Amino acid sequence: MFAAAPELDQLLIALTRRDALYEALALAVALLIAASVVALLRSRVLAARAAAGQTQPLGSIWFGDALVDGVLFPTLALALAYLVRHLLRDAGVTLAVFKVAIPVLLSLAMIRLSVRVLTVAFPESRGMRLVERTISWIAWAAVVMWVTGVLPAVMEGLDDIQWKMGSHPISLRTLIEGTLSAGFVLMVSLWISAALEARLLAGVQGEQLSLRKAAANALRAMLMFVGLLVALGAVGIDLTAFSVIGGALGVGIGFGLQKLAANYVSGFVILAERSVRIGDIVKVADFEGRITDITTRYTVIRAVNGREAIVPNEVLITTTVQNLSLTDSRLLLSTGVTVAHGSDVATLIPALVARVTAVPRVLADPGPAVQLRSFANIGLELGIHFWINDPDNGQGNVISDVNLQVLALLREHGVDIPRT
Repeated sequence: MFAAAPELDQLLIALTRRDALYEALALAVALLIAASVVALLRSRVLAARAAAGQTQPLGSIWFGDALVDGVLFPTLALALAYLVRHLLRDAGVTLAVFKVAIPVLLSLAMIRLSVRVLTVAFPESRGMRLVERTISWIAWAAVVMWVTGVLPAVMEGLDDIQWKMGSHPISLRTLIEGTLSAGFVLMVSLWISAALEARLLAGVQGEQLSLRKAAANALRAMLMFVGLLVALGAVGIDLTAFSVIGGALGVGIGFGLQKLAANYVSGFVILAERSVRIGDIVKVADFEGRITDITTRYTVIRAVNGREAIVPNEVLITTTVQNLSLTDSRLLLSTGVTVAHGSDVATLIPALVARVTAVPRVLADPGPAVQLRSFANIGLELGIHFWINDPDNGQGNVISDVNLQVLALLREHGVDIPRT
């Protein structure tokens, strides 16, 4: 374990030689070229987004939010560093700086990959910060052990710690390497799924958004499942054992997880059939609002007052849901007024129709209608009905506008509103 000291001494001595200066200059040129290429590509992407009217932060896995914040810079710098190292080695230069630079750039690329993918895949998860820091500490610790020469000795020691899992011998080294490989495979799966999801949902609105969101959710689940199988194989777990686990899982779903399974199945049915879609205005039980999100397990409905309801998808399948904008966004609203018995209703009704038609959000086709609903003890009850085609902008406000116009008309004509 202490044989690493001579290697570290040799590295420190090599860093004081003149060749190390040549290496440092070559490495600086490689980093400058990588930064310049990334800056050029980033500026073109930002210009294209600005031309398309997109003002939100870039948030790209490749470019990140800053010049060296994405995966592209460390990856490109690593590739150039390998090329320069090969050229210097052929030129007979004793390498010292690149023995440190290559592992550092490799670790930086892995850290940037994990951080950016996790940020894009789970933008609102607080636990991702802990995962990011853990990955960073592991990566930099591996760099330090590699540079000092401790890592090979540590790996040999880990290889001596072995046990059997069934009939397969597994060492601690194999387990660690398999876990790292599994993490890399899952990270790549998340990256691919996030990229495909962004491509599927880019610039899509209306009824196509729900269908594409269903495809994105199914695609992510499939990629994560395939990635999980590959990761388990990399760890050394025999996948044939999952036939028994699958049977037990099926029994568990049949008894204890049937509600959860029903919600997931209902979610895919809703997204596939498009009976309700993102943007629709629906009424479930006593809650009415606009659908803002449909996941595989639940649907989010936001009311006009800002309150949100999380409705299990099974409820939307098994109960009656009033969809106010499924095939037609037009909505019929009603209000009423009671006038005195001696009022000239024949003249008043056309005047009310004309005044309600003048309200900006009231449709002229079909136009408003005013009807004499009943003869009450205190007066004549008039029902006022009108259509709007933008219920997402609110219903109470347009009813209030209509009532104000009706009140103004009655005052202009000297029509009394009897008191109870």
